[in-house]
Amino acid sequence: MTQLVGAHAGQDDPIGYAREVGADLVQIFLGDPQKWSAPSAPHPDGADGLRRAAQQAGIALVVHAPYVLNVASLNNRIRIPSRKLLAKVMDLAGQIEAIGVVVHGGHVRAEDDPEVGFDNWRKAIEQTPKPVPLLIENTAGGNHSMARGVERIARLWESVTAADGSEQVGFCLDTAHAFAGGEELDGLTDRIRAITGRIDLVHLNNSRGAFNSGQDRHAGIHATDGLIEPGALGALAAAAKSPVVLETPGAGHAEELTWVREQVR
Repeated sequence: MTQLVGAHAGQDDPIGYAREVGADLVQIFLGDPQKWSAPSAPHPDGADGLRRAAQQAGIALVVHAPYVLNVASLNNRIRIPSRKLLAKVMDLAGQIEAIGVVVHGGHVRAEDDPEVGFDNWRKAIEQTPKPVPLLIENTAGGNHSMARGVERIARLWESVTAADGSEQVGFCLDTAHAFAGGEELDGLTDRIRAITGRIDLVHLNNSRGAFNSGQDRHAGIHATDGLIEPGALGALAAAAKSPVVLETPGAGHAEELTWVREQVR
């Protein structure tokens, strides 16, 4: 089966951008990722228009949830709005028939019990509508994060599998986050699958943040300031056997997409 390969795009004309760079899929935000505002489809004709445009172009859609979401938080003023906004994002993603919604694993504060944070994920899964798969993404930094490194991901997945509706929860593997989070890329897909049973999406990014630095700083696949060998990225993409999204600088997307296809064919 041919792997879908695409990139993150802005909201002006994501389908046009996908055509321009030769992408099979495009990842989008449904609004400002740094705000709590209600999501909206980036198309003049709303969700129906975006869905039709994507289908006519043969482009798959992936939605990235806002960065402000943190369903693991013990702070009611963050956790409850996060659940509510995530539900709205999931609903709209269903309307545009996205193949999944990516959401970061979140974190708790230093003084908090991380076990409560993990259980908050269980509750969020049970309370969130899932017309499309909910894809939890590993994160680069934070000593109190829910999804930095395979040990934390394994604990998180205990809560995921304990939740009603867990069959609609998958995993998004970000290579830059993994590297900066202290995980060697060699064999990582096997280690993740041993925990989650699946890898639904790969964010294929090089990293300007050093190994185990906790710094979330993406770079182009072949960027001179990228600290991951491109060959390691290509090998991981091939091993994942899942759709690939580039979250690298847009100027290089067309060439990088061609390169990724050569690695995964």
